[in-house]
Amino acid sequence: MTHRILILGGTTEARQLAGKLAVRASVTLSLAGRTESPVAQGVPVRSGGFGGAEGLAAYLRETGNDLMIDATHPYAARISANAAQAARLTGVPILALRRPGWEPVEGDRWTLVDTTGEAVQALSPALRRVFLALGRQEVAAFEAAPRHHYLIRSVDPVEPKLAVPDASYLLARGPFGEAEERALLEKHRIDVVVSKNSGGAATYGKIAAARALGIDVVMVRRPDLPEVPSAETVDELAAMVDHFIEPAAERGV
Repeated sequence: MTHRILILGGTTEARQLAGKLAVRASVTLSLAGRTESPVAQGVPVRSGGFGGAEGLAAYLRETGNDLMIDATHPYAARISANAAQAARLTGVPILALRRPGWEPVEGDRWTLVDTTGEAVQALSPALRRVFLALGRQEVAAFEAAPRHHYLIRSVDPVEPKLAVPDASYLLARGPFGEAEERALLEKHRIDVVVSKNSGGAATYGKIAAARALGIDVVMVRRPDLPEVPSAETVDELAAMVDHFIEPAAERGV
């Protein structure tokens, strides 16, 4: 029997995991559809929302999936909550890929906040040159602090543009190394970076570069996510999937 696995994706690790599991199961990768031109995924892709936990549960039943894997971005809290609820509604087992967050080290100048709104407040009254590395869905909140200069980097264009007098836009897709990030921060004379604690190596370059240059970082903490069986790396999670698949094969199911 071929196992059917639904991976809720949108991260590099989700794509890597899908490729690894595709040789031993029938894998579908679900993307939220927020990126206009996602990179090729290598497995069948479903794009767009499900309609909450109930809609996801209905999809799991209709497609006969044996396992669901939440490999969404650490800040996709609503999707993770819906996935956990859909697993409870259907009895379909769920595993999660939870990339560890970054930890501050000596020389880091972090201000920790819980929300993007708090990040706006943390910029202080003085004029700052701010690098927003948040993703285009988050940047509109900074219209509440129009006095600053903003450098905004995103995969897709920010539409509409921010209603602030001084903003520059940069279209780019990671990974970004420390040397190129340092050059970017110096070129634009950035004195504060606003970032989510995404974890992983692909976007850590800006954090390391800020530390080397003595630049402040306003770091948005991760949201709380549901408690489900999880692993920190693609290889660890693939091993968990093997344990899930093998007993069924041994029983001749």
